[in-house]
Amino acid sequence: MPTLLAIDDDRSTLHLITQAFSNTPITVKTARDVPEGMEILREGVDVVLLDIMLPEISGLEAVRKFHGWDPKLPVIFITAGGTSDTAIEAMKLGAYDYLLKPLDLPKLRELVDRALEIRRLMKTPVELPRDSHPKVEADQIVGRCAAMQDVFKAIGRVAPQNVTVLIQSESGTGKELIARAIYQHSHRAGSKFLAVNCAAIPDNLLESELFGHERGSFTGAESRRIGKFEQCHGGTIFLDEVGDMSPLVQSKVLRLLQEQRFERVGGTDTIQTDVRIIAATNRDLKSMAAEGKFREDLYYRLNGFTIKLPPLRERGDDILLLLQYCVQKFSRELGKDVHSISPEALDLLVHYSWPGNVRELEAVIRQSLLQTTGAVILPEFLPDTVRFDPGERVSFDHEHDVHSDLESFLENRLRSGTSNDLYLEALEMMERFVITRVLKHTDGNQSQAAKMLGITRGTLRNKIRSLHISLGTTVTLDEEPATAGE
Repeated sequence: MPTLLAIDDDRSTLHLITQAFSNTPITVKTARDVPEGMEILREGVDVVLLDIMLPEISGLEAVRKFHGWDPKLPVIFITAGGTSDTAIEAMKLGAYDYLLKPLDLPKLRELVDRALEIRRLMKTPVELPRDSHPKVEADQIVGRCAAMQDVFKAIGRVAPQNVTVLIQSESGTGKELIARAIYQHSHRAGSKFLAVNCAAIPDNLLESELFGHERGSFTGAESRRIGKFEQCHGGTIFLDEVGDMSPLVQSKVLRLLQEQRFERVGGTDTIQTDVRIIAATNRDLKSMAAEGKFREDLYYRLNGFTIKLPPLRERGDDILLLLQYCVQKFSRELGKDVHSISPEALDLLVHYSWPGNVRELEAVIRQSLLQTTGAVILPEFLPDTVRFDPGERVSFDHEHDVHSDLESFLENRLRSGTSNDLYLEALEMMERFVITRVLKHTDGNQSQAAKMLGITRGTLRNKIRSLHISLGTTVTLDEEPATAGE
């Protein structure tokens, strides 16, 4: 459970903060001064809310003490002055953000939630696989296929180097985990890590988010704001979906990469910074550059070292490792006593097309665990998108040992005690095996398969649909041309 420490000499402010998080999983601890806050800090704290004007010790001195104890601790300042130079200086010293009094409680909760996420990203280790049994104590990059082994080697090679990294992959493959692994194995691991999703922030606000702004630089800019590049001095910034940046932001990021300098929006002062950029995209930046949709010079600057993550459908047996990892992880998180996946459910999961990649797999397992009533995930507990995959992608690349599958199926059913139609379920399993085996023999030709099975082609089609048998790329339908009016 995350812990929030609020330090303010105003009792009413401390009471307000405590009440704001009373119905959340966040534990709030309070202190009236910095020495008392330091005592609580040593017990373990995830985020600090700190009043700037405190007795005896100023907020600036306090943030130095806090970061001397924990350099990655997010500190959010509370200030009564909207243009306070002290707050700006605190941000330069590494404070996460600041809020104005009187406190806007929804804004307070939103800011604390974001700070907790940043804390999690910096604090939770990302482990590379060391054996065949993934552990769930930390965020782990799971995989043993050749393509993922190349990714692990690339992380090891580039992490110690102070170069820009571009991670290319489809959405949902785990680009942020790769970025965090690079950060945590780099020489900047003791400093900050900030993540910005360029696609999630409107174009007119992204420039301000990254570079900050001066008071009055645009409508709503009521005070000076420190941007992520200034805030993350000495650390690492992860820019996700860089292909969605506007041309103006692209030009400013290019200059920062070239010179490590920039100006805030509406400002004239040049600010020097030292940040390492890890960028990611699900788009083809090279093609976009050729079409004039992305700056070619920025593409080459971002492409200091490229890591290509394979989509889940190209990772072979990694899906089995990921399923095992997710069942263990989410069973523990949800308090479920689920230990395994039935052979039929596993068959559906293994042969599903996974257009949303690892992110979709995690969501599917989480949903299935919430539906599961026993110790085994059965097909009926899977989402309809998996049970009725419109992609119809099953290959017949390996033989099934029907005796072994049936024995395992019966053992799971008997152990779970959840089945009231075991005879019919076993017959359905046998029927699915026979039809699949015959379709493989005929290379997917349904007319020939129906003739061998002694049923009509229409009946075979119904069986394929009801038994969730999908047809791979080798299947030929051998259909007669449709006549007019059909």
